[in-house]
Amino acid sequence: MIGKRMRHIGRYHEIAVALLRHGFGMIVDELGFSSFLSLPPRWRAEQGKKEGKTVAERLRLVLEELGPTFVKLGQIASTRPDLIPAPIISELEKLQDQVPPFPFSEVRRIVETELGDSLEKLFRSFAEMPLAAASLGQVHQAVLPSGQAVVVKVQRPRIAAQMETDLDILQDLALLAERRLEWAASYRLSEIVDELTKSLRLELDYTVEARHAETFAHLFADDPSLYVPGVFWEYTTKRVLTMEYIDGVKLGEIERLKESGYSLQTLAERLAASMLKQMFEHGFFHGDPHPGNVFVLPGGVLAFIDFGLMGRLRPNVKHHLSTLVIALMRQNTDGVLNAIYGLGLVPDEVDEGTLRDDIDELREKYYRVPLSDISLGEAVEDLLSVAFRHGIRIPSDLTLLGKALLTVEGVVEMLDPQFRIIDVAEPFGRKLLKERLRPDRVVETAWKRIFDYGEWLLRLPDSVKGWTKMMRHGKLRLEITAPDLETLLRKLDQMANRLSFSIVLLSLSIVLAGLMIASSLGRPSTLLWNIPAVEIGLGAAAFLFGWLLYSIFRSGRF
Repeated sequence: MIGKRMRHIGRYHEIAVALLRHGFGMIVDELGFSSFLSLPPRWRAEQGKKEGKTVAERLRLVLEELGPTFVKLGQIASTRPDLIPAPIISELEKLQDQVPPFPFSEVRRIVETELGDSLEKLFRSFAEMPLAAASLGQVHQAVLPSGQAVVVKVQRPRIAAQMETDLDILQDLALLAERRLEWAASYRLSEIVDELTKSLRLELDYTVEARHAETFAHLFADDPSLYVPGVFWEYTTKRVLTMEYIDGVKLGEIERLKESGYSLQTLAERLAASMLKQMFEHGFFHGDPHPGNVFVLPGGVLAFIDFGLMGRLRPNVKHHLSTLVIALMRQNTDGVLNAIYGLGLVPDEVDEGTLRDDIDELREKYYRVPLSDISLGEAVEDLLSVAFRHGIRIPSDLTLLGKALLTVEGVVEMLDPQFRIIDVAEPFGRKLLKERLRPDRVVETAWKRIFDYGEWLLRLPDSVKGWTKMMRHGKLRLEITAPDLETLLRKLDQMANRLSFSIVLLSLSIVLAGLMIASSLGRPSTLLWNIPAVEIGLGAAAFLFGWLLYSIFRSGRF
């Protein structure tokens, strides 16, 4: 750990200075940066606060100042309302991914290195000016020797190495924060960073995006209303992606769409139907369907581009999602609770009473509300907000689904303010429920359960044999956790002390009675009876009795 900090000391310094500049000096101190960094005067720590900016605004400025890795992580984090508070989410959504393009000489070097030939032999033409530039790479228009128009996405030079350094530092800081800061431990900050890091590393590999595009194209091969650009694998590597050029009108260019004679209402309906089909039929959907990523081709055909961020709904997630829909329709709080437990990782310390109250409040919000007034995206966001308040981890793809639904609803409203996505969603909801209750699906699920239990029974003899072997070697440990064990032990302790007290009291009474009887017999005087035995015995017994009482009462368990 120390070696890593010394190796990246310059970057640690940049991060600390950015935090100080925007008013996060307390975090710098609590993380112990001062112990190994030479930092500027502390007056800079108050600068962000003096400007009257909120914590969320200052956090966004820190991420923008620290560059591509932090900007991309912020953008990915903005899709996780189950992990990040709503005010911070709204600021992270403003993060800008526009950066100056890198020189064409670097573009040439990277493409020729990756594809193994000169640019002139690889392409008939290659535009020097990029169509777009972002934090990870930039896109150039080109023409293949066959005459096919393409776009070539080229990764920024040295961006992968820079990001790996930043990700190492972030993971180190997350672990450090969990040890020093209570809120970081309660939020499981290192797990959040690990999850966001995994997503970012996938974006650095352009072959992943190419495979996403091909999967998407295969799923919609029979849908004439949707088009997916082709991938040219011989011109594609981890750092270079070559895809078919789409010559159409962006969905956000409303005036151009009108001039071209397209029906905005038809486009809104097609976009909504396409996204719902992706989500609820195929379980594989575009995670960022903003107007710049969807083009309109002749005939009103929609063409999606940029497949770097995709979501998947696994069968078990779709199952619990349908359970949630059924429970909301039936106003069944227990059903909603079961669906949430099925969808997320519920912490042991969750207050189920408060969780139930929040779900009841959510249920009342949508009770007897006309379908036309319901926002699917907002409903999912509300569910994720409840999950955040109670520390429930929700699958990342489900949070991405909520984000994509909100984006689509915004685009649909822009195209046709009268159109309601719920009108298109209702048939998909019914289909989802029918699919779940289909006899062959029920039989398939039951058979799978039987098969799983059969596998478990077949493995049971080997497991028992292993446990027996461990017992013979004294390696089997049995742990029993009983929440009321301490109370039970305390009660047993009290009973034992009271019993001891009674026995001593009885013994004392017997001894005193014997001494008193002996002295009353009037026997001849002896040396022993010249001693005041009754008084001495009574005194000793009283002392022991007092000491026992003191010990018991001091323990507080009488």
